[in-house]
Amino acid sequence: DCLIKLLLKRVTSMAHTITNRCNQCGECVPQCPTDAIKREGEELWIDPMLCNDCEGYASGPQCVTVC
Repeated sequence: DCLIKLLLKRVTSMAHTITNRCNQCGECVPQCPTDAIKREGEELWIDPMLCNDCEGYASGPQCVTVC
């Protein structure tokens, strides 16, 4: 079960969010082609202005592939 869940783009501009089940390993950070995954202190978060579900970069969300 993936720790990153897909959200409806109609509701929010962010394609993905990091849930509280994330162990903060950071493996997803280098996979993001738009550098949308940020680390603030010990926690990861996704910048909603940058996350576009990897459109134009890959056939699917790259963060999910390593999650």
